[in-house]
Amino acid sequence: MPKKTLKNISEIRRYFHRNEEPIYFVSATNFNLLGLDEWAKNFKYICYIDCYDGRHPNVFCPSEAPHAEFQSIEDINNYLLQHKEVIDLIKWRGGKPKFVFLMFDQETERLVKDLGGELWFPKAKLRTRCDNKIETVRIGDKAGVPSVPNTLSEVKDYEHLRAVCDKAGIGHDLVLQSAFGDSGHTTFFIKSEADFRKHEHEIVGEGEIKIMKRIDCRGSAIEACATSQGTIVGPLMTELVGFKELTPYRGGWCGNEIFATAFPPKTRETARELTFKFGEQLRKEGYRGYFELDFLIDKKTGDIWLGELNPRITGASSMTNHAAFAHADAPLFLFHLLEFSKKKFTLDVDELNARWADPDMIDSWSQMVIKHTDDSVDIVTQAPESGIYRMLDDGSVVYDRFDYHRRAVESENEAFFLRILKPGDFRYEGADLGILVTRGRSMTSGFQLNARAGKWIDGIKAGFTARPLPTAEVLAEPAFKML
Repeated sequence: MPKKTLKNISEIRRYFHRNEEPIYFVSATNFNLLGLDEWAKNFKYICYIDCYDGRHPNVFCPSEAPHAEFQSIEDINNYLLQHKEVIDLIKWRGGKPKFVFLMFDQETERLVKDLGGELWFPKAKLRTRCDNKIETVRIGDKAGVPSVPNTLSEVKDYEHLRAVCDKAGIGHDLVLQSAFGDSGHTTFFIKSEADFRKHEHEIVGEGEIKIMKRIDCRGSAIEACATSQGTIVGPLMTELVGFKELTPYRGGWCGNEIFATAFPPKTRETARELTFKFGEQLRKEGYRGYFELDFLIDKKTGDIWLGELNPRITGASSMTNHAAFAHADAPLFLFHLLEFSKKKFTLDVDELNARWADPDMIDSWSQMVIKHTDDSVDIVTQAPESGIYRMLDDGSVVYDRFDYHRRAVESENEAFFLRILKPGDFRYEGADLGILVTRGRSMTSGFQLNARAGKWIDGIKAGFTARPLPTAEVLAEPAFKML
């Protein structure tokens, strides 16, 4: 007897509500897929950092075990998958475990196989190829999704860079990006030889570099899911980038906003169309599942340019998966799980995308990733716990109550804080202190931090205290971001 094909959103929701197979999100924290456990039965988080002090019913954090120094999120995940307490948990819960990750590599794939599980993402080799910023340009070109005027080349020295740019006709006010890495560490703004000298060791000898004409633009993010039925597209979000109150990295991502009128209707429509086209090309490349695109929107002309591709969930995923449309239908990531479940389904993707493009389906939220921005290193002695905070009439911020979900935020005077750094941890320049989620906007109409956001940031940071680092202790800053 053939298995039933799921024919609509209601049947898809019921299918996951009754899910009996264990699904695990393994990562440093559960931030990226916050709340997914409420949509899929038997969905659990296995995390390195306990943001909730043991109070989240579906977060499991094993006790600390000896390990080599982590160099990446992949290292953290591979450590967790080999931890005896994690292995015991997976065996005790039984079934054929399914695993999803923020980041993983071929070693992760091997460990999942050893656990008798399935990895519900495209192969690491394919993801790595798509994640290459150089390859992103080529995929975009094939899809008809234009990138900022650019050229791809190795860079031998500053004179060579100028010659390459002259040949490409993109001028000398430039933005350079290496093939891999996050925007805070691997994006370089080069206008002069002095600028080049500051970053020469990170550019020369690094292979092919993406060399872009610098434009005056706004950053935006949009997430989508490439399925067998077509590409499902989420809403276009603003990006908070480079605000010194939040991050020490120029050009570094530090949050998002989601609200219906963030961009003019034509801009939103074009971005969604380009994302759909890019997703359809990814399907031709063999890629399936969740992905995110950064678009650069020219302030003067309104032109939309492809910034980069993240072939995975991202820091913006918690926003996408909790918007009003997600509650009306289903979170975008649920379609990712559906795609890899091998369950047969039919879906009118055009109709779903049209519904999700309706401004009435989008409510207003913002999130800010708060980093330690001082050039200092110390040890945290006190940190604000995760939960709901309230802003008083005088602008001060106080802890109100414990919760592990942003839906508990009732007004713009409340916010959900997810603590990352805890007492005993090193606090260094660029360390993630935590994520603050509020209703309403955190930026002005001119895309600067608004006064309310500033008060929230100051209030949360004031909850951290630290003691000086003993002179005998030396800390190397991690070469990766947790989120």
